[in-house]
Amino acid sequence: QVQLVESGGGLVQAGGSLRLSCAASGSIFSSSLMGWYRQAPGKQRELVAAITSDGRTNYGDSVKGRVTISRDNAKNTVYLQMNSLKPEDTAVYYCNLYRLASVYWGQGTQVTVSS
Repeated sequence: QVQLVESGGGLVQAGGSLRLSCAASGSIFSSSLMGWYRQAPGKQRELVAAITSDGRTNYGDSVKGRVTISRDNAKNTVYLQMNSLKPEDTAVYYCNLYRLASVYWGQGTQVTVSS
């Protein structure tokens, strides 16, 4: 079984930065597609960024140019560096692991951006 534990969320002023981390248990991390999603109150969960096992990345339109996803397979950890944060980035951010039609989610970490 895979467990994902996010950290790094918090309260930040508009224009600030945060770095989220997601540590994965188990042995399948390096061969898995990893992603960050977010869900704001009253809104659907949306993709923020994803990274393949070989490092290819994809970003949601609303965050392109402001966030960077990366991974460290030696540490079983995926990161999300977020810059130039806006109040509309306020949401619970979830880590996601996908491999062979199995999907796992973390418990989420709250990011709040004040104006």
